[in-house]
Amino acid sequence: MRAEIAYDCDVLVIGGGIVGLSTAYALTRAAPGTRVTVLEKEQGPARHQTGRNSGVIHSGIYYRPGSLKARYAVRGAAETVEFCAEYGIAHAVTGKLIVATGREELPRLHALVQRGRENGIPVRELGPAQIQEYEPEVRGLAAIHVGTTGICDFTAMARQLAEASKAEIRYGARVVRVDRRPELGVAVRTGHGDVVRARVLVNCAGLYCDEVARLTGDEPRVRIVPFRGEYYELARPELVRGLVYPVPDPAFPFLGVHLTRGIDGGVHIGPNAVPALAREGYGWGVVRPRELAGTLGWPGSWHIARRHWRYGAGELRRSVSKKAFTRAVRRLLPGVREEDLVPAPAGVRAQAVLRDGTLVDDFLIQEGARAVHVLNAPSPAATASLPIGREVARRALAVLRSVR
Repeated sequence: MRAEIAYDCDVLVIGGGIVGLSTAYALTRAAPGTRVTVLEKEQGPARHQTGRNSGVIHSGIYYRPGSLKARYAVRGAAETVEFCAEYGIAHAVTGKLIVATGREELPRLHALVQRGRENGIPVRELGPAQIQEYEPEVRGLAAIHVGTTGICDFTAMARQLAEASKAEIRYGARVVRVDRRPELGVAVRTGHGDVVRARVLVNCAGLYCDEVARLTGDEPRVRIVPFRGEYYELARPELVRGLVYPVPDPAFPFLGVHLTRGIDGGVHIGPNAVPALAREGYGWGVVRPRELAGTLGWPGSWHIARRHWRYGAGELRRSVSKKAFTRAVRRLLPGVREEDLVPAPAGVRAQAVLRDGTLVDDFLIQEGARAVHVLNAPSPAATASLPIGREVARRALAVLRSVR
């Protein structure tokens, strides 16, 4: 006869970014009475990907129709606005321009128009004169205006999700060991030596999600390769009224250097995309040998380097040369000067990469025994956090019902 186990919670969520906190929120909404605990290694929520991005509520125009990114971004943009309005979180629906500055970009711009319409997004095509009606200082051959794009304080949204979820949130709780026994449950040890026992584990660890999956005993079949995105702030914010983006290269999940007027009234410029030397490598001086060795030891990293070295060389050049970064910005904003760019905090994207070097281009959620792992949730995850949270919660509750 098996002894009764004293569980500390029903579902244990690892990660206090916006996806983990949205999952906790969704769990307690979908199944009141479910005991949920969130472990976050930092001393507060949203310290990494959630709090270090452009703060844009993405429309979903870039993403393949039918993909999780497309479905969840379109739905999430509307839900984010509703959530922020309900709780008084700073936000605005501003719309944005996607601007083609070279003739070679025009076919890609027209493809985005079609993709936006397939995803149900209102799109307006603009000529050069119409671009200047929206943005007098911006120059381009053609553009599209996407009306559902906006801006938001995602850190404040994460805090509100934590409060509204009524989950137990433990900050400063870094996970160092996971002991999973399918017939008994999951026990997680933190760096302070505390042990939390749960029926089901949910892994929303962002930059460390693949490592947490392996701690659990599941092989994620991807590795997180960190890419740093560097930003500048515009010293003359009056040059930009709203949000201005270049036409992205469809071979990459990055959107290129763009101009974003934030909720604070400042204008951020960036990001580029360069390899980070640590998973939280917010500058070239941050190097963690074990993490760097893990990145270099993954075959997919070398496949990326061989396949895309020209693209990468351009990004590196912009990282080390402010003059080169300024040249990239001038394609959209000819009047900007090098001295107009003031360094701002960088972010790091947790990009899942397959062994063959394929960059995972959609949200990736996998399940294991008594576990659900979110293994790829970079941008637009903040925008899509409410739908993602519901999906992860649905899977976690299904696992919970199966083991009770």
